[in-house]
Amino acid sequence: MPDLLQLEKRHLWHPFTPMQAWCEDDHEPLLLVSGKGCTLTDQHGREYLDGNSSIWTNIHGHGHPTITAAIRAQLDRVAHTSFLGFSHEPAIQLGKALINLLPGSALGRAFYSDNGSTAIESAIRMALQFCKQNERPERDTILAFDRAYHGDTLGAASVGGIPIFKGSGNDFGYRVQRVPNLAALESLTADQTSRIAAVIIEPLIQGSAGMRLWPKGMLAQLSRWCLDRDILLILDEVMTGFGRTGTMFACQQEGVVPDFLCLAKGLTGGYLPLAATLTTERVFEGFLGAGRAFYYGHSYTANQLGCAAALGSLQVFREECVMENLRGKIMRFTELLQTLRELPQVIEIRQLGLIAGIEIGPYPPEEQRGAKVCHAVRKHGLLTRPVVDTIVLMPPLSVTEAEMKRMMEAMRLGIIEVCE
Repeated sequence: MPDLLQLEKRHLWHPFTPMQAWCEDDHEPLLLVSGKGCTLTDQHGREYLDGNSSIWTNIHGHGHPTITAAIRAQLDRVAHTSFLGFSHEPAIQLGKALINLLPGSALGRAFYSDNGSTAIESAIRMALQFCKQNERPERDTILAFDRAYHGDTLGAASVGGIPIFKGSGNDFGYRVQRVPNLAALESLTADQTSRIAAVIIEPLIQGSAGMRLWPKGMLAQLSRWCLDRDILLILDEVMTGFGRTGTMFACQQEGVVPDFLCLAKGLTGGYLPLAATLTTERVFEGFLGAGRAFYYGHSYTANQLGCAAALGSLQVFREECVMENLRGKIMRFTELLQTLRELPQVIEIRQLGLIAGIEIGPYPPEEQRGAKVCHAVRKHGLLTRPVVDTIVLMPPLSVTEAEMKRMMEAMRLGIIEVCE
């Protein structure tokens, strides 16, 4: 094992990680070697509860037999074939299944890609190209919100509203009109509004902003604003999709049907990389005709193993009545969070469904209290990550009451240890 850790430090580079501290001689990286349900096991055999669903991806727990069987069955047939000019059954079945999750809506087409960023890229490119080739070329701007996060590829990052995620500079990507909230839309000039092709938003809650909730009803009002001006609406449900908020998709809570619904993370249950951008027949028909095509795609678009995993995940939703059982879990999750509200170091808890942001402080950012709390809770059997001083707690939907209690106790002990 020491040789393996030396190789790790010598050759690997981790995302969102200060690598100087990581590579210090006295730092031992945590190697996760196995998982079952909500539990992960490290190189020493120590067990931890997966408190952020492995970066917001896992839905039904690790090692679920239904998803594993679906992947294995597909692996016995073929692992991957090109989707450029070809098709296959898993992609067809999954497309239909995703559309069926929104019965009666205008969403009727699924475009596959690899991850959340590319799901967003697909939607934005479709929106801009749709306007350009359908007699609205002046609409060249994407309206986005402050503190938004939509991914790390250049285009997706350009519509984000958190400077640290934009890399070395902000002068790249799409033409963006940024606003802080819904009220600010009324301050836009007629010229600014006339140039907007689409609005993009994380519905109900902004994730990387620290689990910040939008006011109730805001999404429905935004949808009406777009409809009145024939502006396309892009919903980024990469984090919120597949039950996280208490409904299959967050937009369903306010009766909103967008022009683009971007899905990734939990799409495969958290097992394999896959994304889907759902859109309407109107948008699709805007790409029909001689010489027209959507010139965007990836080598692993509609990967068969990923599609099989996603179908397996949807099977679990049906067979285990996941959504039907979720309401009771969310109520208990809410009750258990109250034990953390009592701590003087906790200044706010923001919750939506099985998503919680526990903000501690206020502390100077350079003290990195949130990161220290997340390190401290490890010895109490919990893994998670912070957004600055907001500690995220987002368990898989399969979490039990006993596991939620253990998560809260680990969080309580970690906060007290670091912040007293």
